[in-house]
Amino acid sequence: MSPEPIVIELEHAGRTYRRGDEQVHALEDVTLTVTAGEAVAVVGASGSGKSTLLNLVSAVDRPTSGTVRVCGVDLAAASESQMVDLRRRRIGLVFQAFHLVPHLTVEENIALPLALDGVHDAKRVSQLIDRVGLGHRRRHFPSELSGGEQQRTAVARALVHRPAVVVADEPTGNLDTKTGAAVLEVLEELRRADNAALLLATHDATVAAAADRVLRLADGRVVA
Repeated sequence: MSPEPIVIELEHAGRTYRRGDEQVHALEDVTLTVTAGEAVAVVGASGSGKSTLLNLVSAVDRPTSGTVRVCGVDLAAASESQMVDLRRRRIGLVFQAFHLVPHLTVEENIALPLALDGVHDAKRVSQLIDRVGLGHRRRHFPSELSGGEQQRTAVARALVHRPAVVVADEPTGNLDTKTGAAVLEVLEELRRADNAALLLATHDATVAAAADRVLRLADGRVVA
């Protein structure tokens, strides 16, 4: 059996910011590879560099040192249009705060990534709605949903375009333990169905333990 392809690759990657006259090293000398189908949990205290790492892998930001490749695209050298294309077609994002569009229904929110790319796939959207258990809510608006239902909608939206990489930032942070576990189960089921790599930031040791590997950050560096 051939090895799974590497979809996330960081080589001595760093990100430095300017804060007035001060230079802030948000991430330093991080080397990491994640293959298709693999789940990696990123843990660490606030300010450890988790969000910076997720921003790099999400193609929201670029490294100031080292190399970051996502789906073979070198982010330091990529054009802005390549970055946009990568975010739109190869990456799925799940946030702690859901970020659903309030005036769109569950069905419309889930279909949004496809619509932005000019794609209409009602069958895929309908299948995902059923798989996240929201068939009875498909025409409801976010304000009419529970927190768990909103996050399940967000998970389906993140995976509707079959991304190669799923980046999740504290996806259970606003949910109670039981609801959070149910959302993670849905996320795991859907991303495994498409053999997507998962990079997940969490403060929850139980959530981290369910991943294939755990990456611990402190002061912008990998410590374990």
